[in-house]
Amino acid sequence: MAHRRIGFWARLAICLAKPPLAFFFRRDWRGAEHIPPAGGFIAAVNHNSYLDPISYGTFQYDAGRFPRFMAKSGLFRGVVGTILRGSGQIPVYRDSRKVSDAYRAAVAAVERGEGVVFYPEGTLTHDPDLWPMAGRTGVAQVALLTKAPVIPVAQWGAHLAVPPYATEKRVRLLPRKTLTVLAGPPVDLSRFEGREITAKLLREATETIMAAITELLSEIRAEPAPGAAPGAATDTGAATDTDAGADMDTGADAGE
Repeated sequence: MAHRRIGFWARLAICLAKPPLAFFFRRDWRGAEHIPPAGGFIAAVNHNSYLDPISYGTFQYDAGRFPRFMAKSGLFRGVVGTILRGSGQIPVYRDSRKVSDAYRAAVAAVERGEGVVFYPEGTLTHDPDLWPMAGRTGVAQVALLTKAPVIPVAQWGAHLAVPPYATEKRVRLLPRKTLTVLAGPPVDLSRFEGREITAKLLREATETIMAAITELLSEIRAEPAPGAAPGAATDTGAATDTDAGADMDTGADAGE
């Protein structure tokens, strides 16, 4: 699929990421037809390995859309920081007044037609069986403000090579593992549109998004998820710009 002009740094990032992925892993990409060919959208993805951003980023790129990740500000240093900034990734400043900047940057990116990637859990899952945790509500607020489609995505397999919170000694790249990424149709958020954006509404919308992600992961794993739906969404209080920004931890651990 043809790509829009994405610039030198974005192409450099792809050149650095794709060859090792192809060498060390088999890929099982499914549902790429659900990635919009044009226009702004949000990809909401589960998070169970440090390799997730490389795996999902390659999937979205192969589907024809360069990914713009929400990434923690600590990564924006040195050469890595230069590549991240140059390729249009969005820094998330935690526990600071600048956190709302990430929220505004995500909205702006979607509105100018980018595909922005959120990890709604805000960190690697702590669930012992690696099911998605409760989501933070920033992804829902960006979705409702921009009215952009939210594409739920489940990924599985990277944790076999690099488990969550693994030490260097636990990394096992060989034998080759299979990375599975499954994208689903846009989450139906129509019942939340046109209503006042409150903390309660954002929690409900976030739970709807997380339920869609969990259903896809259940399909990949060929086993039912525990319970009917993931836990309640996390929110920081009233649905103000500041609170939505505080919730923008949603993708800050990407690439951590």
